Amino acid sequence: MTVGPDYFDGMYAASPDPWGFESRWYERRKYAVTMALLPSERYRDAFEPGCSIGVLTRLLAGRCDRLLSCDAAAAAAEAAVRRNASLRNVRVEQRLLPGDWPAGRFDLIVLSELLYYFGEDDLRDVVRLAAAALRPGGTLIAVHWRHPVAEYPRSGDEAHAAIGRQPGLARLSAYDDPDFLAEVYLRADGAPVSVAQAGGLI
Repeated sequence: MTVGPDYFDGMYAASPDPWGFESRWYERRKYAVTMALLPSERYRDAFEPGCSIGVLTRLLAGRCDRLLSCDAAAAAAEAAVRRNASLRNVRVEQRLLPGDWPAGRFDLIVLSELLYYFGEDDLRDVVRLAAAALRPGGTLIAVHWRHPVAEYPRSGDEAHAAIGRQPGLARLSAYDDPDFLAEVYLRADGAPVSVAQAGGLI
């Protein structure tokens, strides 16, 4: 079963930053890897579901013309709004996925520490919706903790396997760490175009 909103509300009631996104070197390093893996220098429209308190949101904003971020927990969404209030290209909303998936198409979708919360049907729907919402050539990046957590329906590796099974997505690159897995997919039916190819270097 998908982890419900009450779980997240409880986490944020106990701490304003329950996963240490602001304070842990692990998180800062993971965000640096995430940003380095993005194959395009700039994106027009991006979507970041599960943004939590908006730490990664602020980094992504520097690479995007328009960024929609959301979280299911009201406290998290409110914190993300405050953190990014000075950034005019960022919009933060409270949304519960997959039912509240936004309309429109995106050049970048960021699934960071999100997919292992979903039950089988919801996970399949989120991955399908993400693939359908990407413009041709658009980037999907997924980053997930690999160690088991009793409350989560699946592991990070299992969540990434679901992305790999989704038609229309071609894997471009990956960073394989004992603690987290990061993978980049492009919306493409064949082999993805590399960064060097896109830049006319080869």
